[in-house]
Amino acid sequence: MSAPDDVGRNSYVAKETSATAFWVINPSQGELRREQLIPPIQDEVLVRTLYSGISRGTESLVFNGRVPESEVSRMRAPFQSGEFPAPVKYGYCSVGRVEQGPDTLLNKTIFCLFPHQDQYIVPASAVLEVPANVPAKRAVLAANMETAINGVWDAEPMLGERISVIGAGVVGALVAYLCAQIPGVTVQLVDTNPERRQLAEQLGVAFCTPEQATYDQDCVIHASGQSAGLRHALELVGSEGRIIEMSWFGEGDVAIPLGGAFHSQRLTLKASQVGQLSPKLRPRWDYQRRLRLALSLLVDERLDALISGESDFAQLPTLAPKLFGPGSVELCHRLRYSS
Repeated sequence: MSAPDDVGRNSYVAKETSATAFWVINPSQGELRREQLIPPIQDEVLVRTLYSGISRGTESLVFNGRVPESEVSRMRAPFQSGEFPAPVKYGYCSVGRVEQGPDTLLNKTIFCLFPHQDQYIVPASAVLEVPANVPAKRAVLAANMETAINGVWDAEPMLGERISVIGAGVVGALVAYLCAQIPGVTVQLVDTNPERRQLAEQLGVAFCTPEQATYDQDCVIHASGQSAGLRHALELVGSEGRIIEMSWFGEGDVAIPLGGAFHSQRLTLKASQVGQLSPKLRPRWDYQRRLRLALSLLVDERLDALISGESDFAQLPTLAPKLFGPGSVELCHRLRYSS
């Protein structure tokens, strides 16, 4: 007779196995930790990680211990372990191969909102198969693409509009890339770093520095993570235009001028956050449908330009202070795992 702990378990894994995961153990300090994996039960999968991506904006706040107390619950990642500020295991851009699980997923390449870890067990419903025409290396961008999709939905761009996207990080660049594919829409991607011009050109988007930006925009989408960027958004937008705020500032205070033109021109400032679906779509869409859309949109090989570096997973504790530190110009840094 089986022990109570074995009830309902299948024969996918004969014994316990271990995994290595990246943990933030103190603000601005991380380490690799070993942990045991309990054999999967029915409708669970064992995933061996191929790649994971670092979502620098959010993960830098976590790594540096800057998650506000008011947001501790809302900031939790789907498979986070530990609590903010530390120790905590955090991340949500994992691509791997299903080694054990239901026949429909076995040996499939999947995407999962899982932290940086070399293998893991999750419910089968928590993974999505990566389309055959999307390379596993590029699929690490799925979570960022999902955020960009939500931002475009919230911005509601219309045919022929003039749109500015401020901040040429991964999310901002993806938002500009998506908006530029709408017929008649004129997009300018604005960033203080002139070297981001090459990225914009690779994505087929016009680029300018703040000093070169065109004013009287119908919509400005802010994704720079800097208060100066949001102030510039208020300057660029035209009368009765709308500003979509996609940045999340953590514990920082943001000072913006809400007198003068903000009122006289009847401007709209609207928040966009990937944790909620656009209200107009909620009756028909769920998070899985949105993530499937994000994966399908990664077919364009030009998006490889958003991967600015790659290193071995084992190097992450040493690299993290640089990747998440001030002055970093990384876009998406990809981690590769031993097969």
